[in-house]
Amino acid sequence: MGKPFEALVARMLGGDRGALAKLITLVENRAPERTEVLSRLHDRFGHAYTIGITGPPGAGKSTVVDRLVGRFRAAGQQVGIVAVDPSSPFSGGAVLGDRIRMQSHFLDDGVFIRSLSSRGSVGGLARAARDVVRLLDAAGKDVIVVETVGVGQTEFDIVRLASTVVVVLVPEAGDTVQAMKAGLLEIADIFVVNKADREGALRIKSELETMIQLRPAAGRRTPVLLTVATEGQGIDGLLDAIAEHRHFLTRSGAGAARVAAGRREEFLAILRDEVSARVESGVRHGRFHNLLEQVEHGDVDPYGAVVKVLADEELRRALMAPPDSGAGVR
Repeated sequence: MGKPFEALVARMLGGDRGALAKLITLVENRAPERTEVLSRLHDRFGHAYTIGITGPPGAGKSTVVDRLVGRFRAAGQQVGIVAVDPSSPFSGGAVLGDRIRMQSHFLDDGVFIRSLSSRGSVGGLARAARDVVRLLDAAGKDVIVVETVGVGQTEFDIVRLASTVVVVLVPEAGDTVQAMKAGLLEIADIFVVNKADREGALRIKSELETMIQLRPAAGRRTPVLLTVATEGQGIDGLLDAIAEHRHFLTRSGAGAARVAAGRREEFLAILRDEVSARVESGVRHGRFHNLLEQVEHGDVDPYGAVVKVLADEELRRALMAPPDSGAGVR
């Protein structure tokens, strides 16, 4: 194998968890070879089923994930978990906010857990989350659970990544429900009211069901389930609802449409990332030094400068030079 990463890819495909971890670090750090790695593995994508779990802090998402993973493992399925941390990059002591909650699976070779930093992504998902899901898929996971933080009008990235999106709320989340409006309702394939042994659980369930009735029909009615995840109550029902939604996606053709839309969005996202990286590299290497000086001095307006870059063949070549190549014009 001619390239260093090829040995890692071969080891990962052979079941080496350490190689998988190193490749995840490579894509999370936006290493230049990440695009080639993922392109090399593309034919192995599409086996895993991806479930997104989102909701406000304190809703018990991690416990719901823990209980679901237990069911998947009991069925003999290989599971990957991607937890998106809202603040800090990956560290050994921060998985799903509290590693203790995942203690029962942490030493299970059939479960691979990775925490990622959202790094300011407004949708709650790290840029690298999509690539990490692809690696877990290629590594042979049957189910991948992506847990994201927060819930609000900007929490839409998850719908582009997961086949089934579960929104987890608690009985005290009345204000959250009022703030949802149509946008978040549309991304939820399943609602879960967790900690349903608390007062108000039936009320918020009723409110959610009323809101669902008011939105246009989508071929199925979004279920609203009650769970007490700490006790394992309602988890089997949630598992059934996920299976029902997966069947619906296959039966209706909505799954194929979602996959096609996801591929389109993935292509555009990768293209934006690559172009952005090359522009930043060009600025860092002074490829547009003279033009930037003209903009800074007011000799050329920013809009005119962009038009000039796009119209000038030499500047375009400098723009599209690989990151950190140092090629280009001044």
